Amino acid sequence: MATRLSRPRSIQNTNVGIIKQFPEQAQAATSALLCRQGVWRTWSVRLLPASRARIDLRELKSCALVCKMWYRVLHGDENSEVWRSLAARSLAEEALRTDILCNVPTYKGKVRAFQHAFSTNDCSRNVYIKKNGFTLHRNPIAQSTDGARTKIGFSEGRHAWEVWWEGPLGTVAVIGIATKRAPMQCQGYVALLGSDDQSWGWNLVDNNLLHNGEVNGSFPQCNNAPKYQIGERIRVILDMEDKTLAFERGYEFLGVAFRGLPKTCLYPAVSAVYGNTEVTLVYLGKPLDG
Repeated sequence: MATRLSRPRSIQNTNVGIIKQFPEQAQAATSALLCRQGVWRTWSVRLLPASRARIDLRELKSCALVCKMWYRVLHGDENSEVWRSLAARSLAEEALRTDILCNVPTYKGKVRAFQHAFSTNDCSRNVYIKKNGFTLHRNPIAQSTDGARTKIGFSEGRHAWEVWWEGPLGTVAVIGIATKRAPMQCQGYVALLGSDDQSWGWNLVDNNLLHNGEVNGSFPQCNNAPKYQIGERIRVILDMEDKTLAFERGYEFLGVAFRGLPKTCLYPAVSAVYGNTEVTLVYLGKPLDG
């Protein structure tokens, strides 16, 4: 049976109007008061699995901002019981049981990957995100190109994610990045990602780089570049400091595909045309150098 947590009387008497007007500040103040009064011991790591129905990631972050103990818990061991519990609650069993997250070794990383997965609210009406939370399924709709963006975009820092097709590519299969303004559906079978100035893409079918409706050359820049194989994981590396987008295949760095990216929020994205094909995207975090 879950341990019932009782709030100190001083918290119960907090002005309701202030809480409604400043919810984030009230949450932080509550967390600070809990820590000062020793209530964090009740919310210890050992009891977290029993009380996880009441504690979510946002509350834990608030605790970490005001309590050194929770800061060490959340930023120390990425496989601690805290992150293990949050992963079990946040992620589908399939995502944890299969090899979808095989390149994300820690539970904290798995929770973060789910936060950066495809958005169910920012994709074509002809696709849906499967129950595992990471895989896009395109319905067999004729004369339509359909895409999806992730939940979170990036305007700074360095980021890596991997993408792979789990079905036929069709005539066009594009991976890359897009702004919030880029369309995620259009008529016909076209390279939607890269069709305007709001997106940049690599078509895995013909190895062309696409932006602003134009072909920016072939990629990778080598003779007889190998064709993409279904199930092969492609790593995408976005560097918002250098304003570049690069790709890796396996352990091979394929090179920088795009330079001079704008200083705006850019989202990992894909576009597909083949009916019933599936695409999986997993955020990896900061890329490893070397």
